[in-house]
Amino acid sequence: MFLAEHYPVLVIVISLLSAFTILIAGWVNKKACLPISLATISVQLLLAFFILHQVITSGTIHYWLGGWAPPWGIEYVMDAFNAYVLVIVLFICLLAAIYSKRSIEKEQPGKIVPFYVVFQLLITGLCGITVTGDIFNLYVFLEIASLAAYALIAVAGGRALKASYNYVIMGSIGACFYLLGVGFLYAVTGSLNMHDLSLLLPPLYGNKVVQAAFVFFVVGMSIKMALFPLHIWQPDAYTYAPSAVSVIIAAAMSKVSIYAFIRVFFSVFTTDFIEIYVPIAATLSWIAAIAIIVGSLIAIMQTNLKRMLAYSSVSQVGYIVLGVGLYSTQWGLYGALMHILNHAITKGCLFLVAGAIIYRSGLWHIRDFEGLGKKMPYTSAAFTIAALSMIGVPPTVGFMTKLCLVLASLEAVEYVFVAVILFSTLLNLVYFWRVIDRMYFVRKEGEEESEHEIKKEEAPLSMVFPALILGSLCVIVGILWLPGSVTPLQPIVNQAVKALLGMGVVVP
Repeated sequence: MFLAEHYPVLVIVISLLSAFTILIAGWVNKKACLPISLATISVQLLLAFFILHQVITSGTIHYWLGGWAPPWGIEYVMDAFNAYVLVIVLFICLLAAIYSKRSIEKEQPGKIVPFYVVFQLLITGLCGITVTGDIFNLYVFLEIASLAAYALIAVAGGRALKASYNYVIMGSIGACFYLLGVGFLYAVTGSLNMHDLSLLLPPLYGNKVVQAAFVFFVVGMSIKMALFPLHIWQPDAYTYAPSAVSVIIAAAMSKVSIYAFIRVFFSVFTTDFIEIYVPIAATLSWIAAIAIIVGSLIAIMQTNLKRMLAYSSVSQVGYIVLGVGLYSTQWGLYGALMHILNHAITKGCLFLVAGAIIYRSGLWHIRDFEGLGKKMPYTSAAFTIAALSMIGVPPTVGFMTKLCLVLASLEAVEYVFVAVILFSTLLNLVYFWRVIDRMYFVRKEGEEESEHEIKKEEAPLSMVFPALILGSLCVIVGILWLPGSVTPLQPIVNQAVKALLGMGVVVP
């Protein structure tokens, strides 16, 4: 299909033009901002589905900007891996945009126009990171997304200003590390195209400059995706950002950072380099294992719901990186890519619920959640389902991803990682159950037993609906991933793994 070759660039151009359109339309009528953003993201998501279908059925899409052939020109490349991530990211962004209507009207009533302009620029940056096949162009989009995120967090004022400032400092350090890696590779190869680099680098694997570039990439992207112990910017940013922003940076932006990490890790340097010259896979696995436990332990100590979810995300990033470290097994990278989807829909749902509770009742702390199960039944139900998925209760998608990582650990004869996953599941149960217990089973003193006297104070439909959608997907996707199910999900992830490791790799 000829038009499909243009879809990757259209995903970005439409979003960028929309940001300017929102700015101009907002001067006339600020109520036009959200409909324009929703229409834009909907079109982008539709294009992303077309791209995914195209790469699954017909192979990789290549688009040369300005007609300049790589490596001289910038190339956009879509394979099963980034097409899969693009669909996830835009779906979360669409739900976050729907959710933002009432949330931003209450939290930032005087900043609606600039919010949606920067919001759309953030989406532009996320899409650009995902589709580009140029390592420097990835840096450009990474900075567009980061600058937009800094602004969206700071817009809340108060403690969010300090959170945004810390994010600026740590994000800039991560970007500098990444840019140093780009400069080192360009100095020794004269190319910035990812595929071209993968062909030019093998004879230079022993070069110390190339090895230093790899280290810079790993450290820089570890900061961006908040991998322990480089996560110090993340808890405050997730906690004090406006509710809709917390959703998009926790569920979408973090996935794009992880995507960039995995893309450079495997598509630029390849497995031969990782196995022979810089054997870092085992180290990453151990760091991930520590992140899984430490993130869960600190989450248990939190009383603020959003902060608890932030430290839970530190743990969940550890799961994904553990799968990356176990890439040589049959299930490792497969489990990592599954967990990208799992974490996006599950943590997205949890942050949607947290924002809805704050919107309706003004409650931030878990100790104040008595009776929410009856006052906000649908919101509480969405939280419970997502929490069960995060714990790993079958048949949720969380159970399927943890099962894959357990199988990968067993195949690698790393029984300690099996113990880490099982122990972290118990820790997940502890900190999520105390919230569920508070919602459903703890009553305030003097509260009547009769349920008909409890006044329901549910959040607006535009906030509850996205949470229920993601909560339902926690179960639906888990069932669709069961062995023997006839769905396109498993073949898509299979092809994504093959796109990273080569067509000869055997995947489940």
